[in-house]
Amino acid sequence: MVKIRLSRGGAKKRPFYQIVVADIRSPRDGHYIERIGFFNPRATGGEQRLRLDRARANHWLGCGAQPTARVVQLLQEAAKLGEPVSA
Repeated sequence: MVKIRLSRGGAKKRPFYQIVVADIRSPRDGHYIERIGFFNPRATGGEQRLRLDRARANHWLGCGAQPTARVVQLLQEAAKLGEPVSA
């Protein structure tokens, strides 16, 4: 099964997450199939908090990928913000 989930990066106490499509058997920060965006929960000032390729997310959802609970919230936030689809 394929999941759309977060992969943690960044420094200690400064998280930065990649939104990735990965097989459920691979570790959280391990191998992934495709990177479709990022989420920076500590964005301040002019930094971008969320970037998501909604077209690719919709493609993977159509193929049967299951998003995690947090990714569902991020998908809804991206749709509410009217974020343009990146190419």
